[in-house]
Amino acid sequence: MSHQMPMPGFAPSRSGPPAAGASGGAIIDTTGAFEGMQFRVDHRDSNSLLSVRLAPEYQIKGKPGSMVAMEGTVTIKGKMKFSFKKMIAGGEMSESIFSGPGEVMLAPDVWGDVVPINLDGSAEWSIGKDAFLACTMGVTRSTKSQGLGKALFSGEGLFVYNVSGQGIVFVQSLGAIVQKHLRPGEEWIVDNGHLVAWTAKYKVERIQAGGFLSGSHTDEGLVCRFVGPGSIYIQTRNPEVLGEWIQEQIPARQ
Repeated sequence: MSHQMPMPGFAPSRSGPPAAGASGGAIIDTTGAFEGMQFRVDHRDSNSLLSVRLAPEYQIKGKPGSMVAMEGTVTIKGKMKFSFKKMIAGGEMSESIFSGPGEVMLAPDVWGDVVPINLDGSAEWSIGKDAFLACTMGVTRSTKSQGLGKALFSGEGLFVYNVSGQGIVFVQSLGAIVQKHLRPGEEWIVDNGHLVAWTAKYKVERIQAGGFLSGSHTDEGLVCRFVGPGSIYIQTRNPEVLGEWIQEQIPARQ
């Protein structure tokens, strides 16, 4: 990655790998620079706001409707990406392209977190269909089939986004994002509704009294058993559970 001097109000990224935390976790660096872009994430965990300062003619791609505000010097245009796969996956059909110079502010759909994932061209990430917020132009985002079994049980639909290339992709979540790096052979079990992004391989299982049962035919107690090496980004809140809670708060019609 090529780094530049920080622009006013934007701190430079920390050099070297992130500091290790407990259980393979890490401290996620949310300020940095890449090519003609400086970025910073403020108000993390609940009201996150991604601020990106672009050099002249430098561009980034963003999720439609994610812009909060931008300087008058920034230009925006939409690019339609009509795809039958996206229709099945329920993903958006377009993307917004922001061109510098100037600052752009982007935010998630709901109260949640935003973190950057650095791509060096050697690893591909799977990202939940609702987790994409923005990326640099060198990042390629396409749909990827999980197979029918994983589609039914992972909670992410028939397709997820496959992200590759060189640059930075910013992912959004419901609640805070927790990062786990798995050593070879290390296992982590994640509730399917809490997945944001991952590189580790997994299989789907159902929790039952006394242990686990693979090949579930219901949607109750479904989890994903990840096996390292690889990384997992986990959101602390489950959209389905939140939806059920909101529904319970709505007074019944008389």
